[in-house]
Amino acid sequence: MDSEIAQKNWELENNIVTVDPTQDQIYYYDVDKNKEAVAQQPWKTNPNHYKHVKISAIALIKMVMHARSGGNIEVMGLMQGKVQGDTMIIMDAFGLPVEGTETRVNAQSEAYEYMVSYMEKAKEVGRLENAIGWYHSHPGYGCWLSGIDVNTQMLNQQYQEPWVAVVIDPNRTMSAGKVEIGAFRTYPKDYKAPDEGPSQYQTIPLNKIEDFGVHAKSYYSLEISHFKSTLDTQLLDVLWNKYWVNTLSQSPLLTNREYSMQQIADLTQKIEQTNDTMATRMGGYYGDRKKNDESQLGKLTKDSCKITSEAMHGLLSQVLKDLIFNQTRSTPSS
Repeated sequence: MDSEIAQKNWELENNIVTVDPTQDQIYYYDVDKNKEAVAQQPWKTNPNHYKHVKISAIALIKMVMHARSGGNIEVMGLMQGKVQGDTMIIMDAFGLPVEGTETRVNAQSEAYEYMVSYMEKAKEVGRLENAIGWYHSHPGYGCWLSGIDVNTQMLNQQYQEPWVAVVIDPNRTMSAGKVEIGAFRTYPKDYKAPDEGPSQYQTIPLNKIEDFGVHAKSYYSLEISHFKSTLDTQLLDVLWNKYWVNTLSQSPLLTNREYSMQQIADLTQKIEQTNDTMATRMGGYYGDRKKNDESQLGKLTKDSCKITSEAMHGLLSQVLKDLIFNQTRSTPSS
């Protein structure tokens, strides 16, 4: 019962919509129709053609479990799916025997052999969708594309279109209780990205801000939604039981201790940097200086509130587990 409630809460937190397989054709793969959609190559005339990504609950939980298994090491995998208008639909995902850091990925030859073998076996059991993108984890530093990620995605879009990059932060997922995920596509090399103003704010560690800022205009994010069907129920239950056991057996406060300390240290450095900037700045128009200072302080406030809310979430989780599993129930005396 507790597992079922937790699963429903997880689906609500991540806005997973249930579709009726008898009415919705999202699970049907039309080879000819997909080939026709790809042959039109709409991304060549409009680099922003794909605007949405639909991810099945099965693929989502597989990617999250894989990302969490890597700890502080980046892991990588591929996704299978199809395109439908301006939407990329991800039906399934599988991990690759690859690991690395934010600056290096160890993609050995066995990874390619595994990928080819998996795709062949998938088609034998009726999973006809082709690879439509790749996913990897960013443990503790948010969902965005680094310089190496941008180059990898550009290369894939050049030879394997349509292709999408998905990034998952397992540490923030564990701390927040909601999947921290982003989907991205890169612009052509000589394309000038439109100035769309600031996107939704996310916390970027101080040692990653430069890499984030340099390549921020090289790609754009796609809107993500999730879906499931009654056809997925049995497989989703099997995966959820494994995910639920791992969630129960781990404490966000203990498992993410290093991540939490890094966040606090990073926030301290940002506060000191902002304080020094405000104290030493001379000249210039006061109105502009005040607006910039308020913007920096606003970001610091958001970062501190995020750290606090995640710590409270972890503490409440521990208290509830203690009440459920460790407290002895008093039996009424006869």
